[in-house]
Amino acid sequence: MLLFRDVKVFDGERTLPPTHVTVAEGLIAAVGEAEAPGAVVVEGRGATLMPGLIDAHAHAFPGDLEQAAAFGVTTVLDMMADPVQAAGLRVAATAAPALADLRTAGTAATIPGGYGWYLVEMGLLPPFPTLTAPEQADAFVAERLAEGSDYLKILLDDGSTVGAPTPAMPDETLHALVAAAHDRDRLTVAHALTAESARLAVAAGVDVLGHLFVDEPAPELAHELAARGTVVIPTLAALGELFGRPQGRRLAADPRVAPYLGEGARHMLTMGPVPLGEGARHDFDVAPRTLAELRDAGVTVLAGSDASNIGTAHGATLHHELRRLVAAGLTPREALTAATAAPARCFGLADRGRIAPGLRADLVLVDGDPTADIDHTLDILGVWRGGQRIARERRLGDEGPLTG
Repeated sequence: MLLFRDVKVFDGERTLPPTHVTVAEGLIAAVGEAEAPGAVVVEGRGATLMPGLIDAHAHAFPGDLEQAAAFGVTTVLDMMADPVQAAGLRVAATAAPALADLRTAGTAATIPGGYGWYLVEMGLLPPFPTLTAPEQADAFVAERLAEGSDYLKILLDDGSTVGAPTPAMPDETLHALVAAAHDRDRLTVAHALTAESARLAVAAGVDVLGHLFVDEPAPELAHELAARGTVVIPTLAALGELFGRPQGRRLAADPRVAPYLGEGARHMLTMGPVPLGEGARHDFDVAPRTLAELRDAGVTVLAGSDASNIGTAHGATLHHELRRLVAAGLTPREALTAATAAPARCFGLADRGRIAPGLRADLVLVDGDPTADIDHTLDILGVWRGGQRIARERRLGDEGPLTG
């Protein structure tokens, strides 16, 4: 049993004055009660207790879930992966509290030669099935769920933003995929980097946009997203790395970050920008302005790092994303909700994302008050997953494939 004593609490949506939080058998047993005979006491004066963070957009490989957990990210929502490898990671995380819990899209939906196939050509993913006609959508979705996907990722990208022309998914196939997923009560998440592809996704009934678009302002789209209840994961940190606003090197040098980075993550954070093709069409400054419009329109925003991309690191980049969200107009409390209660609610994770009796004791204790200054999220004093404290003392390294 644990007792967090005299600690300020951000419960996922609101801030409570200093109180007590009791944990028993991996769950939050009480908020506000000080009587816990025999409990291990964690003094919380001057600190803030938060729910474990949820990274709503990442790509997990072996070794990433340990690093995510070390930074207080206790749940990772993977948005495209080798389903066999993802299944192994999930089993490992179930057995080991030192790894973040995992949900996955598994194989994403695209067309032959379409966006995402470059990952196969680079050797990062094994060859995976694609769609050549909308009539294949129902079977495609059924197969993804059978191999363990929790939701469906749909890749909508013509390559124009990076100057690498790519065949785009036909609108009929997009609509068929969304319908097939919804028939099975599964969420759909779309990769869309242009305003036009975002409009197509919204019109098809996609539930979540996995990025903000970076090609043109479209204030009317914010109101359409709000009206339809479409959720957005901006991934500003990753987009900044790709489109000319990199801060990965600065993050890697932060003394609160550097000791907990594996060598692979350090390399990814510091390797520099990706060269883009001739004619690349993008304007990163559109994205923060668009986010402010989304917030004002009442669109639900989730925090996602898009780690394992260049310039990102699991765990650490989600903290940087929170800073980006605040710089774009969200309050610190809104940004924290975007990484706790909001993704839990959106993705049906009813047992986490908040601090309330009966929920999982996935918790992060930080020095100071991140609801006043979002930078305090990196001042981590302790991380607990399922009520068990995660050791953060060791310098993490690349540990190779995990097994069940």
